[in-house]
Amino acid sequence: MSQLLRLLHYTALLTGYAGLLYISVLFIVALVSVVASAPELRKDARTTLSILMRRRSG
Repeated sequence: MSQLLRLLHYTALLTGYAGLLYISVLFIVALVSVVASAPELRKDARTTLSILMRRRSG
């Protein structure tokens, strides 16, 4: 039982870190899509953001 609890703990930590990383990437891409000086960079960032934010219907 102790190993199961340890596994659940590490799974929760890994999930939390993955979520933080995903949110950080979204923030950086959104920031680039707004403040980039080159129009092509802004377009690429917006395209990437739309791909990352796409919802999948079940």
